[in-house]
Amino acid sequence: MIQPEPLSHSDVADSLTLFQQRSPLIHCMTNDVVQTFTANVLLALGASPAMVIDAQEAAQFSAMADALLINVGTLTHSRSEAMLAAVHAASTAGRGWTLDPVAVGGLDFRTAFCHQLLRLKPAAIRGNASEIMALAKQAVSGRGVDSQHASTAALHAAQALAQESGAVVAVTGEVDFVTDGNRTLSVSGGSALMTRVVGTGCALSAAVAGFATLPGDRLVHVASACRVVSLAGERAAAQARGPGSFIPAFLDALYLLDPEAWR
Repeated sequence: MIQPEPLSHSDVADSLTLFQQRSPLIHCMTNDVVQTFTANVLLALGASPAMVIDAQEAAQFSAMADALLINVGTLTHSRSEAMLAAVHAASTAGRGWTLDPVAVGGLDFRTAFCHQLLRLKPAAIRGNASEIMALAKQAVSGRGVDSQHASTAALHAAQALAQESGAVVAVTGEVDFVTDGNRTLSVSGGSALMTRVVGTGCALSAAVAGFATLPGDRLVHVASACRVVSLAGERAAAQARGPGSFIPAFLDALYLLDPEAWR
C-alpha cells in the first residue's frame, strides 16, 4: 500500500488561485436534495454552476461546460439515461467528468450503474469509505449515504480503484485520502458539523469536478478541493452554534478564502 503524504499549503494556494481565475462552468447532474446548496457552494468559490437534467439538453450542455458532475443520490432510470448521454458528450468534447457514487453498495440499481460508468473513464471519483470500497468491489455494508467505515479502511481500495479506472480517487472522512494509484495525499481538517447538514459531501464532489479540470497535476488539484472545503468547515464551525447557523457561515467562509493566506 502506498503511504500517504501531506498536501502542501502552497499547492492549495496555487490550485485555488487557478480555480478563481478560470471560474469554471460546472454542469451538476446531482441529486434533488442538494441542488440549491451545491449551486451556492460553487458560486461562493467563484465558479458557475448549472443543473441541466433532460437527456438531450444534458448532452448538449456537457459538451460546452468545463466540467461535469455525476451524482447518483436520487437516481432514476430516465436520469441514468440522461447521465450516460452527458458523459458520452463530455468525453467526445474532451471534457473531464467526476463521479459521486452515493450509497453504492447498498442498492443494486445504482451499484450496477456506477460500475457501468467506471468503464467510461471518469477523471475523478469522490466518495465516503463505504462507497469507495463498494465501487472497488469489496464486500461492505452501508446505511444509506452514511459510511460504516473510516477513510483509512478504504485507502487500499481507493488506490486499487484509481489504478483500475485511471481516475483520481478521493475517499473522504475524518482524514481525506486522495490517490491516483501511484501517489497518495492526505488532507486533514473539517468539522463534525459538516456531517449534521445535508449536502456538504455532494457539494465537495462538485468542487472536485471543477478543480479536476484545471491544468497541471490533477491529484494535487483534487486534494486541494478537499482542503478548501474542509478549511471552510473549520472556520464555519468556530462561529456556528449548530447546524442552522453553520450553513451561512460555511458559505461565507468559502467566499472569503484567500489563496495568499496559505502562502
